[in-house]
Amino acid sequence: MDKPAFLDTVTFAILLANGRRSASGEDIDPVPVVKLFTPDAGATWLLTEIDPIDPDRAFGLCDLGLGEPELGYVSLAELAEVRGHLRLPIEKDIAFVGAQPLSAYATEARIAGRIIA
Repeated sequence: MDKPAFLDTVTFAILLANGRRSASGEDIDPVPVVKLFTPDAGATWLLTEIDPIDPDRAFGLCDLGLGEPELGYVSLAELAEVRGHLRLPIEKDIAFVGAQPLSAYATEARIAGRIIA
C-alpha cells in the first residue's frame, strides 16, 4: 500500500517503527504520533502505530463522533476515502503534539464520550 496523502513520510516512518516494536512483542503504550480528523464532520483518530506486515492497518484511538471512542485498528485506505458533509477529506492536525500515552487519551475519551486532545 502507498502512503496515504494525509500522512507525511516522517509520520508514516514513526508509525511503522512503533508497529515493529509492538510486533516484536514489546509491551508499548506510545504517545500518539498523529491526530487525524474530518474537517466537516465529528470524527477523530489518534494513531500510534502501523502494522509492519499489513501497512494498511493502523492502530489507535478512534472516535467516529457517536459518543463511544474506542481503541482499535483502522484501514488507512478506508480513511483515505472518508468524506464529511462537505465532501472534504481527512486532514492531519499539524498543531497536535502527543503529550501522554495513548491509554491516557483513551481513558479521558471514554469519560468525555469523545477525544478531547
